[in-house]
Amino acid sequence: MGQDNITCHSNESMGFFYNKSGQEDRGSQTQLILQVGGSIFCCFILVSNSMVIAAVITNKRFHYPFYYLLSNLAASDFLAGIAYIYLMFNTGAVSRTLTVKQYFIRQGLLDVSLSASLANLLVIALERYISVMKWKVHSNLTKRRVVLLIILVWAISIFMGAVPRLGWNCICDISQCSRLAPIFSKSYVVFWSVSNLVVFLIMVAIYLRIYIYVKRKISTMEQHTNGSFNRKKTPIKLIKTVMVVIGAFVICWTPGLVILLIDGLCQSCNVIKLKPWLLLLAVANSVMNPCIYSYKDKEMWLTLKNLSRCICNGTRRQRSSRANKRPLNSAQEGGNTQLSSEETKTDDILKT
Repeated sequence: MGQDNITCHSNESMGFFYNKSGQEDRGSQTQLILQVGGSIFCCFILVSNSMVIAAVITNKRFHYPFYYLLSNLAASDFLAGIAYIYLMFNTGAVSRTLTVKQYFIRQGLLDVSLSASLANLLVIALERYISVMKWKVHSNLTKRRVVLLIILVWAISIFMGAVPRLGWNCICDISQCSRLAPIFSKSYVVFWSVSNLVVFLIMVAIYLRIYIYVKRKISTMEQHTNGSFNRKKTPIKLIKTVMVVIGAFVICWTPGLVILLIDGLCQSCNVIKLKPWLLLLAVANSVMNPCIYSYKDKEMWLTLKNLSRCICNGTRRQRSSRANKRPLNSAQEGGNTQLSSEETKTDDILKT
């Protein structure tokens, strides 16, 4: 048993693997920028995505399959915010002191959040495809099926995040370790990046098909109705929203996936310097999504504004109630007695 532990290096700290990979993961000015920028992003991610979820729950106009899936995407972004916070507190010089198990947790949270976001976007693309082909604003998916889809999304995401911990790693074969992820095998890094890029291409193909179909449908309707049909009753608006979300996701994540692919295939390529900036770009994606929802969907923006007002009014009421519950000092008591006597006088005058 001891021999297996020594051979597989499972009891070594992450400093051992960083030294073997040649990665310098120490504190620097770049690391400080990453932590400060990441902290600001994470605060916004947690607040904004929780408000999007609350908006979908409270507004009955959002009780449709598309918005349920959209709130699930916000939940995956919320998890991404938690994952980034955990990463920032366990990076730099601290990352070298982590155990193998702690590093798996750190990377697993990031992988689960990315897998959940990607799976949600793919499910949303399929839901949009079904609704558009029937020329409806919302699909006929039942709540039960939507719940099953959400459960399936998270089951797949958790499994994908746990794959390295389940055995697809390089703890027992250091020569096959990735430089960007020192205990992940190169084959897994290549698989991870290629599979995600393939899903990107599938989503782009789906939306190209939807775009071509919608264009043809609108041109046909304009010819038969002389352009006097109501565009609000078509699924165009929701399609535009999702296309912007997917576009932002692809822009923010493609560079990182390409760098991972290069790291897995090219031994002489030095891509470590790009790691902090690509991570910050990935964090920015979870910041952009709530902004896109509120900008592209007026109903969502009004709901979020009303929620923020309710929160502000609630905090004001709590402050006022706390102030009323405070014990009065002698001066205040005297003032109150004077006021009460004046009030009784006015009551007597009114009675007469």
